[in-house]
Amino acid sequence: MLICGAGPAGRALAHRALAHGLTVTLVDPKPRRRWTATYAAWADELPQWLAPQAVAVTIDRPVAWTQRRIELDRRYVVFDTAALQDSLDVSGARLLEDRVTEITRAARHTTHGLDLPSVRLASGQVLPAARVIDARGIGRSAKLAEQTAFGVITDRAQWPDTYFMDWRDDNGAAADEPRSFLYAVPLDRDRVLLEETCLAGRPALPLDTLRERLRHRLRSRGIVLTGVEPIERVRFPVHGGRATTAAFGAAGALTHPATGYSVATALRLADAVVAGDSIWPGAARAVHLLRQAGLRALLALPPADLPLFFDAFFALPVETQRAYLSGRDDLPGTTAAMTRLFLALPRRLRRRLATAVVPSPRRPGPADAA
Repeated sequence: MLICGAGPAGRALAHRALAHGLTVTLVDPKPRRRWTATYAAWADELPQWLAPQAVAVTIDRPVAWTQRRIELDRRYVVFDTAALQDSLDVSGARLLEDRVTEITRAARHTTHGLDLPSVRLASGQVLPAARVIDARGIGRSAKLAEQTAFGVITDRAQWPDTYFMDWRDDNGAAADEPRSFLYAVPLDRDRVLLEETCLAGRPALPLDTLRERLRHRLRSRGIVLTGVEPIERVRFPVHGGRATTAAFGAAGALTHPATGYSVATALRLADAVVAGDSIWPGAARAVHLLRQAGLRALLALPPADLPLFFDAFFALPVETQRAYLSGRDDLPGTTAAMTRLFLALPRRLRRRLATAVVPSPRRPGPADAA
């Protein structure tokens, strides 16, 4: 198996392929680079094989603050990023420090027999393999909605709460400006990450704007930063990729467009991909389309109504929330969650969301002429 990309998805896939006795080649411009991003997940999403030390903190009841304080009845975990990377041991793989410039899929047959897939590297080398998996992530594009965030890491003693989402309006933004929320999670016993986050935007809020909002929000709550705190910057597309077993992780359309999460899904599906099982049955493809519709709905909401939207979502039964957030092939559960949420919203928002979710037919233009 040849895997392109050594981020969390690619490394998890390589790790599980080695565990199943496969020969693995892992190609990345910097395959030994240490990860620095913060990763988190719902505890019930994690596979049993994951090493316990990969989890730094477990929060039994994280908080969402919408129009009110809501405790979420679902355990949430924050990874120890270094321990997660180390636990996904790939020491038995062939590591190539190079950049993949082209992936050629297998032909059905040639005059010489079966034509294997292959990759072309920036060095000019061409590598054939029985299986090639693209796990290089998604490149930025103006066509793709992105999530952005600016965070600081500070002393946990001055911030005891864990906020999955805090939509309170004390970050200095005007009422008609795009909204952002505070994400506040402990990293260990001593440190906490405080991050101002734009959930999704096309374009997303700039990092400079989020930095100023975070500082304003923290000052309003009595926390003054020294300026020497470690910083985390986040920017990535929340949709895109190809729903195929030839791609994995974000490149394989595994990013949830309503949250931006993909790491736990990649961990959970790695064994199935190694086994050659399809991770895109009809139900998963249908859920994927519904989630894309949900992203269009989020992007269409007036900024002031985002807290109201999430207030309605977190008022749903926890199993209904779980179906939408984690049930990637649970078509009945996803449909029920979206229907219940839609009916719980005011009529004025329902009309707007319906328009966004069901795009109007395109008008014929010059490019459509026969």
